[in-house]
Amino acid sequence: MASTLLRERVRQDVGVVAQAGLDLESFFAEAIESVRRAVPWVSACVGTHDPQTLLLTSDRKFGDLGLQDDMHDDQFGLLEYGSPEPTSFAVLARAERPAAGVHLSTGGDITSSLRIREYHQHHFGYHDEVRLMFRDGRHVWGGLGLMRGPDDRPFDEAEVDFLASLAPAFARGVRLGLLATLADSDSDSPLDLGPAVIIVGGDDRVTQTTGAAERRLAELGPRGISPAVVSSLVGAARRFARGESTDLPRCRIRATTGRWLILQAGPLSGLGDAAGQVVITIEEARPPEIVSLVVAAFGLTPRERDVTQLVLQGADTKAIAGSLHLSAYTVQDHLKAVFEKAGVRSRRELIARVYFEQYVPRMNEQLAPSGWFVG
Repeated sequence: MASTLLRERVRQDVGVVAQAGLDLESFFAEAIESVRRAVPWVSACVGTHDPQTLLLTSDRKFGDLGLQDDMHDDQFGLLEYGSPEPTSFAVLARAERPAAGVHLSTGGDITSSLRIREYHQHHFGYHDEVRLMFRDGRHVWGGLGLMRGPDDRPFDEAEVDFLASLAPAFARGVRLGLLATLADSDSDSPLDLGPAVIIVGGDDRVTQTTGAAERRLAELGPRGISPAVVSSLVGAARRFARGESTDLPRCRIRATTGRWLILQAGPLSGLGDAAGQVVITIEEARPPEIVSLVVAAFGLTPRERDVTQLVLQGADTKAIAGSLHLSAYTVQDHLKAVFEKAGVRSRRELIARVYFEQYVPRMNEQLAPSGWFVG
């Protein structure tokens, strides 16, 4: 069992790398290994989530899981988002404590967890999992799962509490990592790709894709999109079809080019051969769809977000003060804090950081009233 001193050192180490502005791959690799010193694990899986919809947007594996292929990832997403349970990411994201262990949560009856029984035990032999949500305030940026085998002791309350204390640091690391990649000005314009559509059959296999979808998927890296992300969308779309949720699943994913994409899933008609089929569409995100995510990634307070939103709309200090019922001096104080957190020195730089660093290929084009680029 880790000592109090060791845990404090690990907490400090994770805090340091979280503030270093590392890309996500580097941040997760360093942070997860640091955690291992205080909370030993056999395997670890880390995911990023869309803070608005809580859907999975990427996943990375470490330890024994890192040596496995992706043959079971599609099943994971279906279980996680199609049949949520008390320790699922979506439920845990709203829990009072952002961490939980399955053995502790079930009173030792781990087989009552469908995820443990049908996925972790069946495919890998794991007998316990502890989870942590990367939460800072009201935003959730991702989560991790640490696994132990049948010969290991279950995760205890002290370990769960320690992991919970790391939630803000992990959230900061993900926020900064999302902004670490600038858009590639040499990338091809996406406007002529045509409809990007993926159809998943009732047997959970991809049955059809358009050429545009393949191009979009190629933007997400050499491996394309994670099967777990696709199956998460499918599982959530099936829950929508059953009337168990009210919103069609969608998530925002940043491609390796720096461009933001939106993936949305919906069930097809249940007539004939279409029963159980799900269609996934991929399109480039319009600036207004990304502004809230980018602004949230700066780690602003609610009032600082209000000021930033008005700055992005072109309001001057007097107009902001009147709209928010603040003094001009208070607005200036908020702006100074916003500039420091966003790493800019002026309103002009702030607007450029929010919009154009995400859309460098069209940096010199005007925005139409719709929020999309003219021409």
